[in-house]
Amino acid sequence: MIKYTIRRLIQAIPTFFGITMLSYLLMTAAPGGPTAALAFDPRISPQERHAMEARLGVSDPWPVQYLRWLAGDDWMRRDTDGDGKADTCILIPCDADGDGQNEPAGTRRGLLRLDFGTSFFERRPVTEVIGDRVNATFELGLSALVVSLIVGIPLGILAGVYRGSLFDNAARLVSVVFSAVPIFWLGLILILIFGRWLDILPLGGRHGIVLTGEVPPLYTRLNYLILPTFVLAANYIAVYTRYMRASLLDVITQDYVRTAQAKGLSGRRVWFIHTARNALIPIATFLGPAITGILGGAVLTETIFSWPGLGRTGVSAVIQQDYPVVMAVVIIGAAATIFGYIVSDIMYALIDPRIRFD
Repeated sequence: MIKYTIRRLIQAIPTFFGITMLSYLLMTAAPGGPTAALAFDPRISPQERHAMEARLGVSDPWPVQYLRWLAGDDWMRRDTDGDGKADTCILIPCDADGDGQNEPAGTRRGLLRLDFGTSFFERRPVTEVIGDRVNATFELGLSALVVSLIVGIPLGILAGVYRGSLFDNAARLVSVVFSAVPIFWLGLILILIFGRWLDILPLGGRHGIVLTGEVPPLYTRLNYLILPTFVLAANYIAVYTRYMRASLLDVITQDYVRTAQAKGLSGRRVWFIHTARNALIPIATFLGPAITGILGGAVLTETIFSWPGLGRTGVSAVIQQDYPVVMAVVIIGAAATIFGYIVSDIMYALIDPRIRFD
């Protein structure tokens, strides 16, 4: 298992860098650019706009921008006279903004040294921007994942055990509805019902107004978490219910199930101990990618409920073409996807002892 996991991680390296390269190319190829959002004055001269682009580093060809973001720019500069300032530059101009002075060397360390750069709009390190919001996304995503597993898997088991009953028909109907309803529509309807008409849950946000600037403890703001968690988990509850029911009905016909029943084991032990474990194998296929899917769904959910998370930040950064923030969100999404699929493979071996990767 350890050898297999290491091999998968090594294989994921070219995939990871391919994703970052393609994402950076598409982002820089989009019309406009960050200077279009930063310079609202239509009377700004082309020279001023060019100087702004040079200061941001977006006037260079995209391969140079990508290398600067990936490996930093200190290796692109060289001090030939020993005065501590870069007077010879490689790939990039020493005087980027045209002010007649060379910019200091080593202003960027690059992703390979865990430096995401500085946000064009917030004017602070991207790590601080992401750090302020990643906890909110993790809190919402983990809550939705736990709720979807706790609710979806037992519902699927009970629907399979009581096949053809009223409960089974109701579970299948609810699963189809939750699978078909878009996240944004469901979120708006729930806000209208529970936030406006009944006025029992907040309309959005992560917490109320606080004077200290610190996030209150989770147990004091659970009412803010109920609606976004349900909206984000609804589709996965439907998926787990349907697939768990179908898998259980397939396992029921196996010989070992009839043998367990013939030995006189109780129905609860047969269904939830012997049958459910093998029925969970297809669920492992969805558990890993669900990590990425929940992060993707959080983009809509966080926007609808004004949740100050990573998805909402990514949407704003794409609109503003804030390259460093966008690429940081891409990095987190790519890492979550790779991690999710590796988790799926590991879950196979944990659930089914017959599966080995040696």
